[in-house]
Parts: sequence; C-alpha cells; structure tokens
Amino acid sequence: MVPFMNTKDNTSKKPPKAFEGERIAKRMARSGVCSRRDAERMIEAGRVAVDGKVLTSPALNVTEANRITVDGKPLVAAEETRVWRYHKSAGTITTARDPQGRPTVFEKLPPEMPRVVSVGRLDFNTEGLLLLTNDGELARHLELPQNAWLRHYRVRVYGEVDPAKLASVAKGVTISGVHYEPVKIEIEKGKEEGTNSWLAVTIREGKNREVRKIMEHLDLQVTRLIRVAFGPFPLGKLPRGGIEEIPRRALRDSLGKFFEGHKGK
Repeated sequence: MVPFMNTKDNTSKKPPKAFEGERIAKRMARSGVCSRRDAERMIEAGRVAVDGKVLTSPALNVTEANRITVDGKPLVAAEETRVWRYHKSAGTITTARDPQGRPTVFEKLPPEMPRVVSVGRLDFNTEGLLLLTNDGELARHLELPQNAWLRHYRVRVYGEVDPAKLASVAKGVTISGVHYEPVKIEIEKGKEEGTNSWLAVTIREGKNREVRKIMEHLDLQVTRLIRVAFGPFPLGKLPRGGIEEIPRRALRDSLGKFFEGHKGK
C-alpha cells in the first residue's frame, strides 16, 4: 500500500508538479498489477482512483504521498523485480482470461506464484519459452523494438525448403503492407522428417504471428513452432509446463541499464 504523507492537514496537500513523481500507469505497472498499456485502459474505464478521486485520464504524475486504489483496493508497493522462465504448452492462450473459454497460461501457474505479466505473447498453438515478471514496466521495456532481445525459434515446416527463398528475408520483408525486420533462417541438417523439415529462425521484433506469416510468405506450412530462447535466456531442458525463476544476478548482468534507472528495485 502506498503510504500517506505525514502532514497536519491533509486537505492542504497539493498535487505533484509535472516533473515530480512518475506517471500513474507506470507506477501501476511497476507494482505488477498489469502492463502500462492495460493500466491506461483501466484508468480510462474509471477503475483507478488517486486520493479518493476517480481518474478518467492517465495524464497524472503520482508520488509516494498519494494513495492509489484499483477497483477500490489499495495499490501494493512495488516489489523487487523478479522474472521466471516458463515452458508454455501448445493449446494455451497468453492472456489473463479468454472469452472463448480456452485454457490460459496464467491458469496453469502454481498457486504460490505472485501476480505476473508476460513479456510479449506466444500464439495459442505456439509452445516454448515465455518470460513472466512481476514488473509490468520491465515487460514493456523488453517489448519495445529498440530494446527487444532476439527471439530464437525451432520451426517444423511442410513443403519444399528453398535456401534462396529463405535468404530473401535476410534483409527484411514487407508482407500485406506490414514490414518485418531482417529474419535469419537456417536449415537444421539431419532433422528432416519425411516431407517435414526443421528450421532455426531468429527475429527481433516479435510482431503478431510474425514467424507463421513469414513461413506462409515462403510457401511453407508450419506444423510445429517452439520458442527456444528469448535474449540471453534459453528454454533449455525446462519441462513442458515447468517454471523456474531466473537468478537475481543473471537479471542484473542482462538488464544492468534497466536496473540502474529503475526506482525502487
């Protein structure tokens, strides 16, 4: 819970100046409630109040002196940043709840897990490494194109694999009006399975269904898609459905600049 300022007359408390504190959505993200984008949606929906006043816009800075509530409950103080590796199974969706009733990643997590958000998403039928964190601001940081780590996939495809076609996307490609940054694709030798082949694919952006759309552009049908690494963190031998926290030291080594400027962590 964000503490009150100790003053004799709380009614005289003035709102923070524009350069003081931090944006309300950023504070909510750091507390692990949700991502900054989702925080902005919650604010616009009238679910967030500061010092008893319901907000209608995220254009507000807050400090430790402000009392923030979400759905009437006090916002918890930001905890130490933590990140987990999770082996997502195919047939699960990366969202908190699904209108269609499909199983979600968050329903599969151990009951003792704190509230977490995912770093990006994996498609319903995509499996492999998904990073989870209690810090929505970190998730946003890693999802930004200029900060994004490389994503590595193993892709089983059906169709004729033409090395020249694979090389055609090495400098980037535009598909249906959407531009994709350079994509590295290598054939895994000795991994052929009849008419299926395995490819090693590396991308940087992680746009919606990016790997599948690129494979379709190359006249290849994806029959299995596995993310095997996100930045410096590999899936390794983590079993399907398994979860493992990344050691604090490993986070600091990989996220030094983020931690240096991250207040309260």
